[in-house]
Amino acid sequence: MSLALKCVLGALAVLMIALLAKTRSFYIAGLVPLFPTFAIIAHYIVGSERLASDLRSTAIFGLWSLLPYAAYLLSIVVLSERFTLVVTLAVGALAWAVAAGLLLGVWTRMYPAV
Repeated sequence: MSLALKCVLGALAVLMIALLAKTRSFYIAGLVPLFPTFAIIAHYIVGSERLASDLRSTAIFGLWSLLPYAAYLLSIVVLSERFTLVVTLAVGALAWAVAAGLLLGVWTRMYPAV
């Protein structure tokens, strides 16, 4: 049942994005994926299974995870008028992956697993 609910939430988010993309306020479609649906799920699971300090660490890492997303968005801004949509999105995804890898590397050095 829990998995089905998550699927429905994901489908509703995609539907909302598709509908908003067709309106005069199409740019709001970029805000929908940032609703913390999955963060709430992750924080609930961490918060219910681990210490409050672990939940806090998860939230701090979540703040740092905005950097790879910023790298993705910056790539889209820079490349969107120079390349095709597919190339732009692929390079944006690559920029996210590189930034996420760097973040994980730095994080694991700063906060090694116990």
